[in-house]
Amino acid sequence: MDEKMNKDGFFDHKENNQNTTIAETSSWKSITVDVIIPTFRSDDKLNELIKMLYKQTKLPRSVIILHTQEYEGQPQPLPDIKDSNITVVPIDKNEFDHGGTRRYGADLSDADILMFMTQDAVPEDQYLIEKLIAPYEDNFVAATYGRQLPKRNDTILEKYTRSFNYPKTSRMKSKEDIAELGIKTFFCSNVCATYRNKVYQELGGFVKHTIFNEDMIMAFSIIRGGYKIAYAADALVVHSHHYTYWQQFTRNFDLGVSHKQYEELFLTVKSETEGVKLVKQTMQYLCKHKKYWLIPDLILTSAFKYAGYRFGLHYKKLPKPWVIRFSMYKAYWK
Repeated sequence: MDEKMNKDGFFDHKENNQNTTIAETSSWKSITVDVIIPTFRSDDKLNELIKMLYKQTKLPRSVIILHTQEYEGQPQPLPDIKDSNITVVPIDKNEFDHGGTRRYGADLSDADILMFMTQDAVPEDQYLIEKLIAPYEDNFVAATYGRQLPKRNDTILEKYTRSFNYPKTSRMKSKEDIAELGIKTFFCSNVCATYRNKVYQELGGFVKHTIFNEDMIMAFSIIRGGYKIAYAADALVVHSHHYTYWQQFTRNFDLGVSHKQYEELFLTVKSETEGVKLVKQTMQYLCKHKKYWLIPDLILTSAFKYAGYRFGLHYKKLPKPWVIRFSMYKAYWK
């Protein structure tokens, strides 16, 4: 990819047609990849996503849609794509679980590589799948995940957060990196991630019931099992959110809950220091570019995130109605 920095200090992306693609040169072009996508109240982004999947240099063997229904028989609209292999599997709304539903989807596939995406993540180009499977030439790589780009009209704060969490440099992570990276050693996002199916099965797959972080819990098993996780910075998807302050609170409340429930994972390595680093670097960025009017928004956003996370860590001490009120994923508590 050729990258050119725009006026806000972020990178625009252009396809480099001169590059020889991995799908053309690698023996890994023969492996099978199934894409698994949980959906709920999907919009046009799902259509864009599926259309792009069938424009890839490395085509998926099949696409499995795990369609959460609000009522029995509710259809999941899909684009009409020639020579596509798409299966829609209905999921009762009361049965949906971040870990359990994806685990169910994985059990439906015997592909070499399991690829998970969310319904609002759209591939930036036709090289996404081949870039994600390239690291598997290393036999110790058990998972890969891609780089999430902000939407063109996103706020500066959202763009900077994406560039902080998803830098432009690829990296391989193993247990040797825990001392340096702390919690980020286990970072892996099912917004766009793949897993070597053989290792996935060996390690027991996704947890059956979790409020959040099923991807990082799986990543913990991968790293502790002696395998590696590859961050593929050239595997690009457009995906970002603009949350309100309260949504930031509820999302980070659920994050705190998951950290407490799996404290042997999350609370034994450096975690909150990453949040502090993000706030400091964002503040420096805003000052450097003289965007001082955005500082109050940064402070409020950070305060809501931190408060939500701290309440989540102590959710067991809170009244049940408070817990449900504070949680983004309210169905989990029912």
